Amino acid sequence: MGGTQAIRSGKDGRGGLGNVLSGLAVAIGFALFLGGFVWGAVLYQPYTVPTDSMMPTVRPGDRVLAQRIDGGEVRRGDVVIFTDSLWSDSPMVKRVVGIGGDTVKCCGAGGGLTVNGTPLDEPYADTTRPDTGLAMPPGQAPPPGTPFEVTVPEGNLFLLGDRRAASLDSRAHLQEAGQGTVPRSAVSARVDALAWPSVKMLERPDTYAALPGGISRPGPLRLQLVAVVAGAALVLLGAAYGPVARVLGRGRRQERAGVS
Repeated sequence: MGGTQAIRSGKDGRGGLGNVLSGLAVAIGFALFLGGFVWGAVLYQPYTVPTDSMMPTVRPGDRVLAQRIDGGEVRRGDVVIFTDSLWSDSPMVKRVVGIGGDTVKCCGAGGGLTVNGTPLDEPYADTTRPDTGLAMPPGQAPPPGTPFEVTVPEGNLFLLGDRRAASLDSRAHLQEAGQGTVPRSAVSARVDALAWPSVKMLERPDTYAALPGGISRPGPLRLQLVAVVAGAALVLLGAAYGPVARVLGRGRRQERAGVS
């Protein structure tokens, strides 16, 4: 009987309900921590932004997390990673402005872009014109505000950089087949968050929400981060129980000995 009571009370430093719960917390925490990392590695790929064409949204050298998706999942406003041999042999990052069937035009009555006649509110875009006022040489980005009108072929995307004066995007390929658009199949991932040097989620622009098809839903990155943080916390708390319980138990025994 005495031995059973000792185990239940945990007086010998082993067993006891507290130790059982701490072990369970460590097991669950480890599963959450590891599962969150594995889940993230399967769905997301890290990518280092090579140029300044997407400033101020992302800057050169920024490390981002991009969800692996099929091109069919892309919506207007998404910042995507794609590879198109007519543009470059390396992956590029741009924002989707138009999808198949859209008419993208510059410039509307307010001087900005329109999609199917609807003006876009683009607080994320840097539309500052170059200081020189000179025409841009071949192979460089056209000045913001240069007129164009493109009807995007079905299955294709019209892509622009957020820094309009420094982005070699669909505007620089208007004379090519497809008027500078790229196939949806060229897209490999959608940027969900900045990971370094700043850490923040990339929000979907509200200006595209009212257009047919709306905007894409964020990926499960927040849930994965919660799983990793919660798992780490459970592991630490469970692992700390034993040492803390022994210290507290030693203190109580010393108090009882002092009273005696």
